[in-house]
Amino acid sequence: MVIDEHDGHTRATARLHTRDGDRWVGTGHARLSPADRDVPEIGDELAVARALADLAQHLLAATAADVGENTREQGGQAAVAT
Repeated sequence: MVIDEHDGHTRATARLHTRDGDRWVGTGHARLSPADRDVPEIGDELAVARALADLAQHLLAATAADVGENTREQGGQAAVAT
């Protein structure tokens, strides 16, 4: 996880590398509202949560594709709950 903060903007990047060589990246952003008090930890937490949620969506999509490919070979139908 990499977190970068600059001028009220926070960006987080979550990276996952698998044993098979697959690489996944999720990103998240947070912005400090001009009316709010600057509490950097809140921006970090929000950006990280968004990055992890983005990464999870990428993994779910990849899993659905993998299930679809493997169940078609066996004559079934793909179904992955999201």
